[in-house]
Amino acid sequence: MERPTGPQHAPAAHRRTWPVAGWLSRYDKGWLRGDTLGALTAWALIVPECVAYAQIAGVPPQNAFYAAPVALLVYALVGRSNFLIVGATSAAAVLSAATVSALSSEAKDAAGLSAALAVIVGAILLVAGLARLGFITNFLAEPALLGFLFGMALTIVVRQAAKIVGVSGGEGNFFERLWTVLSKIADWSLVTLAVGAGALALLFLLEHFMPRLPAALVVLVLALILSAAVRLEDKGVEVVGKIPSAIPVPRLPGVAAADWIALAGGALGVALVVFAEAFSIANRFARENGQQVDANREMAAVGLSNILVGLVRGFVVSGSASRSAAAAGAGGRSPMVSVVAAVLILLTGAFLTPLFTDLPEPVLGAIVIVAVRGFLRTGELRRYLARDRRSLWVALTALFGVLLFDLLPGLLLAVALSLVLFIAAASRRHVSVLGRVPGTRLFAADDHAGARATPGVLVVRPDGSLFFGNINRVALAVQDRVAAADPAPHAVVLDLTSSFQLGLPVMDSLDELRGELARRGISLVLARVRADVAQQIAHHPLNTHLAGGIYPTVDDAVTAVADPPA
Repeated sequence: MERPTGPQHAPAAHRRTWPVAGWLSRYDKGWLRGDTLGALTAWALIVPECVAYAQIAGVPPQNAFYAAPVALLVYALVGRSNFLIVGATSAAAVLSAATVSALSSEAKDAAGLSAALAVIVGAILLVAGLARLGFITNFLAEPALLGFLFGMALTIVVRQAAKIVGVSGGEGNFFERLWTVLSKIADWSLVTLAVGAGALALLFLLEHFMPRLPAALVVLVLALILSAAVRLEDKGVEVVGKIPSAIPVPRLPGVAAADWIALAGGALGVALVVFAEAFSIANRFARENGQQVDANREMAAVGLSNILVGLVRGFVVSGSASRSAAAAGAGGRSPMVSVVAAVLILLTGAFLTPLFTDLPEPVLGAIVIVAVRGFLRTGELRRYLARDRRSLWVALTALFGVLLFDLLPGLLLAVALSLVLFIAAASRRHVSVLGRVPGTRLFAADDHAGARATPGVLVVRPDGSLFFGNINRVALAVQDRVAAADPAPHAVVLDLTSSFQLGLPVMDSLDELRGELARRGISLVLARVRADVAQQIAHHPLNTHLAGGIYPTVDDAVTAVADPPA
C-alpha cells in the first residue's frame, strides 16, 4: 500500500493537535471505495465479536454496541495510525472481567463497574501519554507478554469450551475449570456440542479456503437461520436472548466512590496490557507502510477512547489485530475506515439487535476460540527453546502464572518478571579492554583486528551507562582486568563515553576505585567524559583526587600517562 499523500490544507498546528485535520486535508476521493470495503469488513467482524466479547466481559451485549462506534470515532479523531481499528478485544474483555469480578460477582453491578474501569484505564493512559511516558511499554518484556497472552488465551478457551458442550464452567483457575468441564462429561449436551463443533469446523474451513470472506459473520448468520428454523432453544441449546436497541448516550457509570478506588489497582495492569496491544499493532502497520506513530500520542488517543467509552456504559477497548489487518487487506488506507464502520455499527445497534435473539451460545464460544488462537504462539516458544532458553523460562513462568493463579496475578507476575529482566540486564555491564588501531589515534576493543595495547596502560570501557545498580560490578570488573593484565599497568584509563549522567553513588564508587588502585601504585584517569558528567564531577571530591586526570579523548589520556612516573 502507498502511504497516503496529498495537499496539506490544514495548518500544521491543527494537524499536530487534531490528527483528523491532517488526514482529512490530504484525503483523496479515490480512496473512498477501498475505505468503504475496509469498513464493511471491519463491521462484519465487529458485530459478532461485540456479542461474544460482551459475554466475556460479563456485561449485556448492548453495552458492546454502545462502546464500538464511540471507540472507532474517537480514535479516528485523535489517533495517529491510519490502520488501527480500536474496539473490544478478547484481552481487554477478559482483563476487564477479572478486575470487576474481584469487587462483585453480581451481574447487575458488572456494567457500571466495567464502565468505571474503562474511565480509570483511559485516565491513566491519557495522563501517562501527556506526561510522555509511552516508553514504559518498552519495559514489558516480550517473552513475559507472550507467556501472559498465551495463558490468557488458554483460560478463555477453557471457559468457552464449557459453552460448546453445554455445561457450567465452574470457578477457579484454568486447571480447576478444565477439570470441572471434563468431570461433567456425562452432562454434556450432544446437540449443543454438535452446534459448537460444527461452528468451529466451519470457521476454520472458511478461513482456510475462503480467507476473504468474514468467516465469523457468515457463521453467525447461518447459526441464526438454523436456530430459528429448528428451534434450537427447545432442544436444550442456550441462546443469547433479546438484545434491546443499543444507541450510545452519555451516562455516568454510577458506582460508589469506594469502588472507583478499589478498581484503580487493577486498572494499572489493564492499562499496560491494553496499550501494549494497541501500540504494537499500530507500530507494525506503520513500519510496513513507511509511516511513524508516536507512543505518547497513541497512549493519549487510546486513553481518551476508553474514557468516552466508559461514559456511554461500555467496557475497556484496545487495538484489534484481526480487524485492523482485515480492513487493510480489503483496501482500507485511512481512518475513514473507522468513521464509516462507526456509522454501520450505530445503524446495527439501533435497528438490527433483535435479529440476534436466537443466536446460539456455543456459536459465540466457537467465534471467541477462533479469535484468540492467534495468542497461542507455539512457534515462538519453539524458537525460544532453540535459541534463547532464558526467554523460554520467562514465557513459561508467565504462562503458568496465569494458568495457576488466574489473570490479574499472572499479569502482575509478567510485569514483575519484566522488571527483574530489565534490572538484571542493566546491572550487567561488560567492560571492554581497548587498544590503539595502528596508524591512527583511534581506540577499539581488543578483539578488533589490529588493535594494540599500550604497554603499562590499561584502557577500559563499560559498554553501557553507569548507575547505582551496576557500578559495583563494573568496579570489580576493572580490578579483575587489572589483575589479569600482563605486564601489570601503572595507569588505568576509564572511557566514560557511554555514561550521560552519573549521580553521587556512582561518583563515590569511582572515587573508591581510584583509592583502591592508588594503594597498588596505579593511577586512574577518565576519558571522553560528557559535558554534563564533567560538571557533576567538578562538584565532587573525585575531581580533586583525580588532579586534572580528565581528558577529552582516549588518545589524549593514554599519551598523558604512557610514561611511568620516575
